Amino acid sequence: MANGGVTLDEIDERLLTLLRDDARQTIAQLAKELGLSRGAIYSRLARLEEEQVVAGYTVRLGRAFSASRMRAHMMIKTLPRYHREVEQALAAIPLVQAIHAISGEYDIIAMLEAEDSTQLNELIDEIGLLDGVERTTTSVILVTKVER
Repeated sequence: MANGGVTLDEIDERLLTLLRDDARQTIAQLAKELGLSRGAIYSRLARLEEEQVVAGYTVRLGRAFSASRMRAHMMIKTLPRYHREVEQALAAIPLVQAIHAISGEYDIIAMLEAEDSTQLNELIDEIGLLDGVERTTTSVILVTKVER
């Protein structure tokens, strides 16, 4: 069962796996791979989008390009009552790829991506100076072993 009480069957799961691998596959390719008609694929996709299981289609960067980028996870502790303001400030920074609210000692994990170590260092400094940021801990990603 997915979020929101949506039930996915085995074909839905396989369809989502195919789309994660390559969201640009044609309906005909998906239908052939799953052994369904094109109409059945259209119906399933429409239902998955309507139920917000599929929220959109995006680009996943190639390994060579992605390997050329500096990426890091930044744990952020906010001052009391500043959580929302910090999230909004992070969302306005294009090099912040994702923002996750978390439990525990820290309040936020921000996923950062930069062209090089100099740009990453400047980004880390910029975030550390945001109003409401109490403390940060950053881990640079050396190698990605698995990414789906």
